[in-house]
Amino acid sequence: MMPFYNIFNEWYAEQTSKKIKAVWKAKADNGERVSASIPFGYVKSADDPKQWIVDEPAAKVVKYIFELCLAGLGPSQIAKRLESEEIITPTEYCYRNGRKCSNPRPENPYRWVSDSVIHILENRQYTGCTVNFMTSYVSFKVKKTVYHPEEEWNIIPNTQEAIIDEDTFERVQELRKSRRRNSATGKTSIFSGLLYCADCGSKLYYCAAKSIEDGKEFYRCSQYKEKRGSCTIHFIRDAVLKEIVLDTIKAVAKYVTEFEPIFLYLYAKHNTADREINIRLLKQKVEKAQKRIAELDKLIEGLYEYNLLGKVSDERFYRMSANYEKEQKELLAAVENDKQAIKTAEQEKIDLDAFLKAIRGCTDLKELTPTLVNTLIKRIDVHNSIKGDDGLKHVPVDISFTAAGIINIPTEQEILETIQEMRENPLKTA
Repeated sequence: MMPFYNIFNEWYAEQTSKKIKAVWKAKADNGERVSASIPFGYVKSADDPKQWIVDEPAAKVVKYIFELCLAGLGPSQIAKRLESEEIITPTEYCYRNGRKCSNPRPENPYRWVSDSVIHILENRQYTGCTVNFMTSYVSFKVKKTVYHPEEEWNIIPNTQEAIIDEDTFERVQELRKSRRRNSATGKTSIFSGLLYCADCGSKLYYCAAKSIEDGKEFYRCSQYKEKRGSCTIHFIRDAVLKEIVLDTIKAVAKYVTEFEPIFLYLYAKHNTADREINIRLLKQKVEKAQKRIAELDKLIEGLYEYNLLGKVSDERFYRMSANYEKEQKELLAAVENDKQAIKTAEQEKIDLDAFLKAIRGCTDLKELTPTLVNTLIKRIDVHNSIKGDDGLKHVPVDISFTAAGIINIPTEQEILETIQEMRENPLKTA
């Protein structure tokens, strides 16, 4: 009887697992969090254990980590900085405050690892929301953690006080998508990860070898490869680029500060309408593709049943099912790309507020900082040098700002024409 007992016991465990998952799903649908773990920076409220409140000492460390990322530091560099400043790790912080922790107490309380930093930088719950179903187990028998894609998360907004604002969090996620190469000399560039070749689209490398004197560091196209690559050098010195970017930011700051209604009007005129139409078309395309995916599921299921009943031959079944599955796979990939495009387009609305907030204080800017550059600038495209009328070589540079893109400052006559147009044809500005 032992094999039968084992079968019944396994059925009981399986049914219990399904019931627990159903309870979690019901809680999530009602706007409750299902995870018992609390991120570093929060603590349970004494009055309501379901409510999180900000733990100020830990939240200060979380904010500092995001500031360092905006300053251009990677996870490993941030971990080293925290260790050198003797900031205790989250695990040590739990032990010192008498809280439960699943990890053993570290021998070195200041030994941060890059994985801990990455976990903090990628945790959306610091923006004040709750994220359910980020992970799960393979099954009730296999306790291996499976990470779900972001589309399958259950996000409940405004469930606790935010430690990091939405603008900062999204900007950090964009910066983390760009890998940054460290030079052998240890020198770093504030433009690292932002420079691209205007011709081939490749990144520009920061060249700061020991043989290069201080102040003469430069950038070159990664596809140049000492005249053996597929592109030209696109040479520009770091000092020259800093001067160009500084002057551009100051000019844009003056324009936005003095003529903000005109800037918002032109922005809405050239961006908002096209963006809304694009978002609507993409959503319609996604909805249509999802309907077709559901239809293909039914077709494959019906084809399988017909094959079992002998109404469809094996040869036709394999051929038709392969075609259906190929179409479904292509549709799933297209839906994923379109959803990402929708998310990017909608994010531009949020980025504009952060851009305006940061640019207003740059009219009297004296020096660039990594944090300011990473907050304001999305990318910089460097063109090949051209010979000007003065006989000197000039390098055209296109600076794309976050949300606003390339900003062309209008002339005095264009400003007057825009004011007249605003009176005759008012638009809803961003």
